[in-house]
Amino acid sequence: QVQLVESGGGLVQAGGSLRLSCAASGSIFSIDVMGWYRQAPGKQRELVATITSGGRTTYADSVKGRFTISRDNAKNTVYLQMNSLKPEDTAVYYCNYRRGPFNYWGQGTQVTVSS
Repeated sequence: QVQLVESGGGLVQAGGSLRLSCAASGSIFSIDVMGWYRQAPGKQRELVATITSGGRTTYADSVKGRFTISRDNAKNTVYLQMNSLKPEDTAVYYCNYRRGPFNYWGQGTQVTVSS
């Protein structure tokens, strides 16, 4: 089992910045993928960004150039630095940990961007 605890969400004005953190504990192995997904009201959950244990990253086109994902393997923590936030970034952001067939989710943290 893996437990994920997110923090850092909140309310920010358009153009502002937020930093999300997600700490993983439990059965953590050296080869895995951590990431962030988001779900806006009435929409499906979508990929925001992922990062492998080796540091390879992927981003949704909508956040490229504005968001940066990083991780600290020693702390089993993944971060999402969000800059130049837009109202359309408003959503619940979920941390994800994936290893082989195993897939775990955090409880979600609300990010609200006002115009």
